[in-house]
Amino acid sequence: MKYEGKFGKYGGIFVPELLIPAIEELEEAFYKFKDDEEFMNELHFYLKEFASRPTGLYYAENLSNELGCKIYLKREDLLHTGAHKINNAIGQGLLAKYMGKTELIAETGAGQHGIATAVIGAKLGLKVKIFMGSKDVERQKLNVFRMELSGAEVIPVDMGSKTLKDSINEAFRYWISNLDTSHYLIGTTMGPHPYPSMVKFFQSVIGKEAREQILEKENKLPDTVIACVGGGSNSIGIFSGFVDDEDVDLIGVEAAGDGIDTNEHGATLTKGTEGILHGSLSIVLQDEDGQINDTSSVSAGLDYPGVGPEHAYLQSSGRAKYVPITDKEALNAFRLLCETEGIIPALESSHAVAYAVKYAKQEENKGKTIIVNLSGRGDKDMFTVAKELGVSI
Repeated sequence: MKYEGKFGKYGGIFVPELLIPAIEELEEAFYKFKDDEEFMNELHFYLKEFASRPTGLYYAENLSNELGCKIYLKREDLLHTGAHKINNAIGQGLLAKYMGKTELIAETGAGQHGIATAVIGAKLGLKVKIFMGSKDVERQKLNVFRMELSGAEVIPVDMGSKTLKDSINEAFRYWISNLDTSHYLIGTTMGPHPYPSMVKFFQSVIGKEAREQILEKENKLPDTVIACVGGGSNSIGIFSGFVDDEDVDLIGVEAAGDGIDTNEHGATLTKGTEGILHGSLSIVLQDEDGQINDTSSVSAGLDYPGVGPEHAYLQSSGRAKYVPITDKEALNAFRLLCETEGIIPALESSHAVAYAVKYAKQEENKGKTIIVNLSGRGDKDMFTVAKELGVSI
């Protein structure tokens, strides 16, 4: 391997020996093509013409007036397929094509990464297999249908907790059996090197745009950047534009499910310990024997017992702060953004909005300028939200 893929002590490569040749092939291709003019020109073309970048940095005037802060929303929800996931799917899909692969494999929780992979597979002429926990298949039926319409095969996973963790396990198993023809298009900043660095590279467009946009609008950097964290791709993408600016606070918001003190929760960086999960050393939710805990969240995309290794490093170094938000708080924020701005956020993004509300209400934060990464739109969550709110639709 040319690079260690470490963030402090976190990251690295912890995979079966059978996967090492594929990991080495992927590392070589990524570091070659990210500096290749033809590849980058094609990537930028698809980001602009297919995904509709750049996305806006929207001043949420009504919400700002209500909370006493200047709140800007980075509108990743306006992208094709409805979330930031398309940025990385385009990048890795193109990379797979340049590597001569004929099939994309992906895992998905909320379905946004699955849709993004399905549409880029359709665009580039690649077969697509999507592994999805059967629990998530049920609560994200609309997204499953959208994947299938784009030609993808959606494979329900009935093992374990039947959520994102288990779909990742099955995707790895399939990849090991099909290394010559397939590329595993991981959707977040977890996994063995080079995935955390590669996904960050393809998602860094969010941070680059947001930095330029806030300077244009405010003539200064924001005081705080807030984003939700499951595996952590949207957050690492926007954080990357400000991580070198020590005066900008970075806050990652995790899903705490029914509450931080319950047995089932997300909030990996709040409650987890060091461990190895899905190919890298990071912070994970595990018992005293090292067995991975099940998680529970109203948000399928944050329902994951690990986190990308760079987030573990950012927390340990003190550069970023990570906080929990409960299902109830996220649902309240979902409704608040709908009512104040007419914007329907994904439940994942609603966690970030919820903490922005709590943050803005603190007296010492009055008047601050905040960017919230609105990582996705809430169309996919309508039935879940209605059920939680006791509304019949």
